Amino acid sequence: MQRWTRNTIALVAVIAVAGVGVAEYVTSSAPSNPCSGVALGLPSGNSSAASLTHLVSHGASAPTGRLVPHRVRPASASPLPVVAAENFWGSLVSQLGGNQTSVLSIVTDPNADPHEYEANTSDARAIASADFVIVNGVGYDQWALDLIAADGNSNQIVLNVGDLNGVTVGGGIVSGNPHMWYNPVYVNRTVAAMYSDLVSLRPSATSIFQANYAAMNVTLGQLYARANEIRAQFAGTIVASTESIFVYLANYTGLDLISPPAFMEAIAEGNDPPPQSVVQFECQLESGKVRVMVYNEQTLTPIAENMKAIAAANNVTVIGVTETIQPINPPVTYQVWMNAQYLELQNALNANALGS
Repeated sequence: MQRWTRNTIALVAVIAVAGVGVAEYVTSSAPSNPCSGVALGLPSGNSSAASLTHLVSHGASAPTGRLVPHRVRPASASPLPVVAAENFWGSLVSQLGGNQTSVLSIVTDPNADPHEYEANTSDARAIASADFVIVNGVGYDQWALDLIAADGNSNQIVLNVGDLNGVTVGGGIVSGNPHMWYNPVYVNRTVAAMYSDLVSLRPSATSIFQANYAAMNVTLGQLYARANEIRAQFAGTIVASTESIFVYLANYTGLDLISPPAFMEAIAEGNDPPPQSVVQFECQLESGKVRVMVYNEQTLTPIAENMKAIAAANNVTVIGVTETIQPINPPVTYQVWMNAQYLELQNALNANALGS
């Protein structure tokens, strides 16, 4: 991939904005202010993405009776074999299933980019023998969908979280954003679907699933209460992100995420962002308006590292988030992991507010 630096792209983008031709670029000298003429998009009210309706102030709503094949397993003391492509969905289904399920989460490595995961024969065997398989979808774990198609097990139930929530590849920064576990609305809907699927597989354990579902409502409600606190305290605060993983949470908490969508999408997909978006992002960070910048600890690139440095040099508080649950040793639940990230965001916004 071609790497762009500030010196080589600043003038290109400024000229592109001004409509100057290539021939003029060759003979022109750099302007004294490389951000002159660059549209910063400050402030704009969630300018980077379509706003997400703030629907959730409590835990997951009651199951809605999602229609799934009714495949009752014979009565058995053995737990249902369940495979989750990623550990965030695995944590949630494990809490719902309790001792009625044996859950294997495949993508768990906190030091790897989940987008680049490559399946192996152990993954294929696990998926083929599972009664219930949960995949993220939206191009995030195509390897899992390929294994499901190859195993030919018509008796298993497959929950595709992207399909459930109407999120599809190519849908843009929100409706095509695969990081759905950062969206409380989507998490609630997914937990409800997991509940319905487990009841379909083992109706004899319905009372157990109901009790576990009620307990999850409490812990998810506590998690969302913190998100609602952030919205109440800091809605409208200008923030930035190096990639699209933060879009859902920024919109839910009412933060004004201004980073260029093209930049965020490119970094999330492992590509070089368009040069003009790089310059725009740098100028945003240097504007003195951005309070906090979020980056993905598992998908850092040289360009993202450069943005971290620029943010720090301009008194922008920088915090990291992760794609998969951390830590894994000792293991923590989805709620504990996510709450820690909410708390870090809240503390960063508080610290910046006190500093200003």
